[in-house]
This record gives sequence, structure tokens and C-alpha cells, in this order.
Amino acid sequence: MPQDSHSAPTPEQLVADLVLLLNLETRGGDRWIGRRRELGTGRVFGGQAIAQALTAARRTIEEDREVHSLHAYFLRPGSDDLPIEYRVKRDFDGRSFSNRRVVASQDGVAILNLVASFQRPVTGASHQFSKMPDVPPPEELVSDAKLGRAAAEQMPDSTLKTLLMRPQPIDLRSVEPRDWMNPQPREPKSHVWFRVVAPLPPVAALHRAVLAFVSDFQLLATALQPHGKSFLRNEVKGASLDHALWFHDDFAVDEWLLYVTESPWSGNGRGFGRGEVFTRDGRLVASVAQEGMLRLLD
Repeated sequence: MPQDSHSAPTPEQLVADLVLLLNLETRGGDRWIGRRRELGTGRVFGGQAIAQALTAARRTIEEDREVHSLHAYFLRPGSDDLPIEYRVKRDFDGRSFSNRRVVASQDGVAILNLVASFQRPVTGASHQFSKMPDVPPPEELVSDAKLGRAAAEQMPDSTLKTLLMRPQPIDLRSVEPRDWMNPQPREPKSHVWFRVVAPLPPVAALHRAVLAFVSDFQLLATALQPHGKSFLRNEVKGASLDHALWFHDDFAVDEWLLYVTESPWSGNGRGFGRGEVFTRDGRLVASVAQEGMLRLLD
């Protein structure tokens, strides 16, 4: 039976759309085109640009190597009215490591630079200093999407309301939910469980690209927590400036992962955040760092 055009997408459709977003169109000569994702904000979500750039780089790498780190600089806001072109430079291919540079651009103007390093898996000495915090499991928490929809129902019609009501492919469940409309100053730490809302193919490169997409969600918001200000009340202008991500071990983003973020510093119109991603059994599988613009508005 045909689906009603006005019915909500299923979890499987949401995840299929996310996979399609990361399935770049080839243009030859190490050039790819990333599809648009319209959010109603007019801007490209930073995690999308990072994940698509990583996917472009991965297309030029031997199958036995996976990304272990990436470093990106956001140069200009991207427009969700336009696709993004990704050009890859093959800087290095050694016996164990490969390095790639990617420039993302729209209308010939660069919006993001990314460098990624890939490694052939090897065995070696291992340890883990960080311990996963003792927090409630995701089954005991309300999804951020549900909380957002409840808040949106009290709002007049607006772009923000439409965004909050829109189904998302990532299920985020905050241990300490934010009250975006009436925030109170609090410690700059956050714990959020997340996973995609439907199963993904067991392809490591895809799961790492999705984690790169998700990793841009929490850091600037955590840096804002001590100040009792809200993006949604137009009290702050924020934008990611740079982003670094290290992949330590294998994981699956269709299983619950805990994203622990903290902000040790903010000032000079910027905020710094760092994060750690744990599997449910306590393995540290990724680390993140980001600095962003945080300008308080009059």
C-alpha cells in the first residue's frame, strides 16, 4: 500500500536518507559531490560536511585501512541550497599509513578543509586511562527528540519549531537534559547516549563517518552551559571553528554509545570543548576536541 505523503518517515527511511547523504556522487579525478540536507536553517550542519569530506577521503584509500584521526577547519558557513564539492589530495601512502587532504567548496569557494590519516590495523601495547562514567542507561531516559517536540508544541510557528518537530536519524538521550528556553548556569559537562534509529550495514567506514557526523552535536552547547544562555533565544551566535576526532577502536553506531563532553575553557568570543565516546561495555572508542565561536548578543 502506498505510504501517505504526509505520514512520518519510518526509522528505516530516516537511516536510509542518512546513508544516502554520505553516499557521494563521483565526478572523476578525486572529486565528489555531496548531496544537500535541508534543515530549514539555510546553513550546512558542520557534522555533515565533516562526514562527507571523510567519506570522500576514504574513497581513495585501500580497503584494508581505516581512518584513525581527522582534523578539520570550518572556513565559511555552507548553504543548504547548494551541493558541496569535495576535492581530495593524495598526500601520502606508506606501508601502514595513508594521509589525505580534502577541500570542501560551494560555487568555487572553500567552506571546509580536512586532513585525515588512515592506518592498516596492527596489534600492539594497549591501555585505557579514562573510565566510562556511571550514568543511567538509555532505556531509563527520555529522548531529546521527544523533549524537543514537547517544547515546540508551546511555540508559535517558526523555522525553529519546524526543526524541533522534524524526525531525526539519530536518537539522542541526555542524562542531563537542557532547558533551551530557560537555561540555568551549570557545570560544563554533559553525558548523552546516542545511536542511529535503525540498523546499518556492518561497514566500518560507514559507522565511522556517522560518528563523525554525530560528534559535532554537543561540544559548543556544553561550552555554553556555565553562562545560562541559549542559542534558541538568540542570546548567542555560535559556529564551529575547528574539529578534531580520533578513532581508537571499532564500534557500531546502531548500538548505544555514550558521548561524554566537557568544556574546560571559554573566553575571547570562543569556547573549547572535548569529548570521549564509550561503548556500552566501557570501551573508549573515540576522542573529540573542538573550538567554536561563542559571541554573546545584546
